[in-house]
Amino acid sequence: MRERRGRPISTTCRRCWQHEEAAGDLASVKLLIIDELGYVPLSPSGAELLFETFSQRYERGSTIVTSNLPFEDWTSVLGSERLTGALLDRLTHHVSILTMNGDSYRLKQSAGRRRAATRAEQNQATAAAPETVEITQP
Repeated sequence: MRERRGRPISTTCRRCWQHEEAAGDLASVKLLIIDELGYVPLSPSGAELLFETFSQRYERGSTIVTSNLPFEDWTSVLGSERLTGALLDRLTHHVSILTMNGDSYRLKQSAGRRRAATRAEQNQATAAAPETVEITQP
């Protein structure tokens, strides 16, 4: 069993301590980028770690968060209205919010590749098909 400040700690406490250490490490970087928040829901401990990280960074470091979700949908990702409210309170204080609307460049590129592949398949099928000629007798 690991010790913290001379006291043994349980497995649950060990996880908490590891989360505190991780949050501390993330709190110390100059710029933290959280990309695609909301792509997958967070576990309760993950949501708490994110909150702890944002709390430690509050007014101390720069943070960039990207998400396709509006703020009102963040509760489904973080799992708690109270935690979401507190996190957004810290995150949106002294902030610039950039809202970008439009088509995803990734979807646009993949749709273009699919169209090109379909055209190529059609061209190959046309080139591989034997030419048929209609013969008529007089």
